[in-house]
Amino acid sequence: MNRRQFLYGTTAVAMPVLAGCDRDQPVVSIDNSYPVGGFGATSTAEEVTLGLDLTGKTALVTGCNSGLGLETMRVLALRGAHVIGTGRTLEKASKACAGVPGTTTPVALELSSLQSVIECADTVAGLGLPIDILVCNAGINTFGELELVNGIEKTFAVNHLGHFVLVNRLMPLLKKAQESRIVNVGSMSAYIQAPAVGIDFDNLRGEGVFDAQEAYGRSKLANALFSLELATRLEGSSITSNVIHPGLVKTNIARTAPIIMRKAFDWFGDLIAKSPQEGAATQVYVATNPSLKGVSGAYFEDCNAVTVGGDNYIFDKPMAERLWTISEEMAQGYLITIEW
Repeated sequence: MNRRQFLYGTTAVAMPVLAGCDRDQPVVSIDNSYPVGGFGATSTAEEVTLGLDLTGKTALVTGCNSGLGLETMRVLALRGAHVIGTGRTLEKASKACAGVPGTTTPVALELSSLQSVIECADTVAGLGLPIDILVCNAGINTFGELELVNGIEKTFAVNHLGHFVLVNRLMPLLKKAQESRIVNVGSMSAYIQAPAVGIDFDNLRGEGVFDAQEAYGRSKLANALFSLELATRLEGSSITSNVIHPGLVKTNIARTAPIIMRKAFDWFGDLIAKSPQEGAATQVYVATNPSLKGVSGAYFEDCNAVTVGGDNYIFDKPMAERLWTISEEMAQGYLITIEW
């Protein structure tokens, strides 16, 4: 049994509803239509960027104050990039940036507030820099009861809609770069935990039964579909969009989980989960590796583009198009007009 199989099996045991009784089990395999690298599940972000010089590049990483975001910012700055790191408050972002060697700029970004997203984008625009790398990393998993943010289910609002507006508002800066890459941090939950219908568009405002695990899976499927549709719209440009699954990683995203789950993760996390250094590898690899120039619309796990068999929707273009339209409606008044 390889590490991928072990991690998948452990996740399914830890959260037994993930697999879904009536669904085909996903079969994940490397997609040889894309460049295949020499890195894998145990590679670290430092290893996948060894020898790269990112001097002169500007990167923006959301959720920089801990976990994957902090490690992503650290390694990009280590390789010479100027990293704009966002946190829910300026204090959190400033503390994280101050602890990282290299050139960093802290900016406040509360993804549950679309007004905060606009203010963040305006602050970044005020720096006068093109954006070469945008890593949409921040995310939440509530594990609790239904919460609404401006009438929208909170996990979907934070994990998808906030980044949807952020990418839209930053698009002029991405277009100014000679070549820019957008990396959306998704999850295998997109294909093992999302509702059976994929995005249940009639339940994004809490209209139906709420299931916290399905809500997280829905938001991660939305990340994948947003990336897919974004790649379609950017086709022929110098901007690429890809989505990645970092793996089961020992971070604080489960801080609001039931105590028994938190304790289990504390006890066994080192055995079953990647370290943040390993977890950040895939997003850093996709954001920087020269062999991936021009690669867009792909889904990555363990530093390689993969296909996912079975009953899932992560490459469903009609659903991606519909999600884009619904997202525009939900974010009406917060978006700028983009000439694709």
